[in-house]
Amino acid sequence: MSYFTHPNALCESTAVGAGTRIWAFAHVLPGARIGADCNVCDGVFVENDVVVGDRVTVKCGVQLWDGVTLEDDVFVGPNVTFTNDRMPRSRRHPVTFDRTTVAAGASIGANATILPGVTIGRHAMVGAGAVVTRSVPPYAIVVGNPARLTGYVDAAPQPLPAQAGQPAQHGPEETQTGERVNGTKVRGVTVHRLDYVRDLRGDLSVGEFERDIPFPVRRYFIVFDVPNEKVRGQHAHRECHQFLICVRGRCSVVADDGVSRQEFLLDSPATGLYLPPMTWATQYRYSPDAALLVFASHYYDAADYIRDHAEFVSAAVSAAL
Repeated sequence: MSYFTHPNALCESTAVGAGTRIWAFAHVLPGARIGADCNVCDGVFVENDVVVGDRVTVKCGVQLWDGVTLEDDVFVGPNVTFTNDRMPRSRRHPVTFDRTTVAAGASIGANATILPGVTIGRHAMVGAGAVVTRSVPPYAIVVGNPARLTGYVDAAPQPLPAQAGQPAQHGPEETQTGERVNGTKVRGVTVHRLDYVRDLRGDLSVGEFERDIPFPVRRYFIVFDVPNEKVRGQHAHRECHQFLICVRGRCSVVADDGVSRQEFLLDSPATGLYLPPMTWATQYRYSPDAALLVFASHYYDAADYIRDHAEFVSAAVSAAL
């Protein structure tokens, strides 16, 4: 055999890839499929309708029930619990079990519980002991019970040029100099410092279309009254440009060009964030009073949206070639 099975393990499947190691007291049923170079640790049980990709690590005490798919390079920590039936009864089996997918590169911490029918996105990180009740976005970090989103992998926050409550020091004549536009590590995404005037009668922030906002504007919308735990966005546009200003309160925006990701805290009406086409954007961590104003270069068109991150990455890579 091209794979290793410990003498005290029972592997009834022959669909096991080269270099895979199945350790003591593990039990793999005949219908399971396990890829190459995997590590299935002591005391793991793998049911029939299970697919495991290449280079997957499944630590001790894990059960992979019918309907579970682990894609390539997934890590499953000790005693992680998967489920496949939301209304289980003894000796009453559904016609089909809910499908649960852990996408490529994702990691699940020890003792986490994964409810049936969810998808854990590519390279996501589930914290130890978390109870995952809903699908997890790609690259997201979730913790707690129920699991809540607390950040994104490889998306270090970007210091912004204008802090909340601090007026800009540049005059209008400097708008075109580029001094108020900061580049980021995400392709095409820029942070803009807008004019901010403080006055006893009330503060004022102002920007000029096609100067501060670098495209003709055809539409605007405002996002507000977002519960703090909710996540907005999670899509890209093929052609539409967007410019974001949090005019009240604060929220965080994660921008992704398919290769690099970066997080931006918008907490001042004097700060704008430009998102060019083919940028995957997610907004979260809304304060209770947050109001996010978005200017768009196009009228609403459902066909302009890319809502699947894997499809976006493929399209972004192709566009960059």
